[in-house]
Formats: sequence, C-alpha cells, structure tokens
Amino acid sequence: MQEEALIIVDMSNDFIADEGSLTVGTAGQTIVPYIRDLADTFLKEEKYVIVAMDAHMPNDSHFELWPPHNVIGTKGQQLYGELYDWYQANKQNKKVIDCPKTNYNAFFQTHLGETLRDANVRTVHVVGVATDICVFSTVSGADAEGFHTVTYKQGTATFTDLGETMMDHMKRCFHTDVIE
Repeated sequence: MQEEALIIVDMSNDFIADEGSLTVGTAGQTIVPYIRDLADTFLKEEKYVIVAMDAHMPNDSHFELWPPHNVIGTKGQQLYGELYDWYQANKQNKKVIDCPKTNYNAFFQTHLGETLRDANVRTVHVVGVATDICVFSTVSGADAEGFHTVTYKQGTATFTDLGETMMDHMKRCFHTDVIE
C-alpha cells in the first residue's frame, strides 16, 4: 500500500512570530490553524507528518545572506503557537518525524527521501513558509527524489509578492497539484 506524508516546512517562531528574526508575520500566523487541522487529519488517517525545520549553528555561513534564525536550541527554532502544542501532544506517534535541515530544501543532505521511501511514501503534501524559498525548494527536492507533490495554497505564506508566481512554477516545473 502506498503511503502519503505531510511536510510542514519552517513554521518556527523565527519565521512566524511577530518578533521573529525572519518573520512572514500575520501571513504565516493565519495559516497555523489550517496546518494544524491538516496535520490532525493526516495522523487520523495514519499518514506521516514530517516537521522540516531549519537548524542552524550560531556561526552558520547562511547568516551572510539572512539574519540569524532558527539557531539550534533557541526559542526561535521552536514550532510556533498551536503547532508547538500539536507537536508536544503528538511527538511520540511513530508517524511524526523530525527533519532538521540546513538548506532551503528539506531533502538536501538529510535522510528524508530515504526515510519516506522506506515507509513506502509516494506522495508528499507540502505546507509552510516561505512559499517562494523553502516550500518551493522542498517541492523541487521531492520531485527530484521521485515523489508526487501536492502543495496547499491556504497552507503557505511568504514575505514577498512572489507566492502566486512560485505556485505556478511548482505546477509547471514539478507537476505539483496545487490545492486552493
């Protein structure tokens, strides 16, 4: 039987909270209930939920491009709000998998592709932030790894005006199904 997985990308305090160092702010905050409900649905249907989160060391070269964010062990790296509560309530479930990442793409130099193939996952559903950076890169990575992708417009946000453009690119380039 083929499995499915939900990948929640970068829904951390640093990316979502008003005081986050690289926040999308309100746009990210408004998608939290949608993502939480989707994660609940996936677990009720015994599907996988992957929490893919930036995990940077304090001196990461990534910070030459971006303000320091998601430094390992900081409050900024924790899941934001209701998603943190959801994770705390469900982290013992074997279908909930942590995927720390040091790159925009959750598949780059992680074991995510192998983990999902071992679990017989063929389709990955992607939500989170930012639509035009880490969500886009993760969908690209999933496609390169041979997974079918589904992206939820209501479950993504960004701090630029490129959200729609990148959704179109995901459809055209990676054949992702975009759920309105």
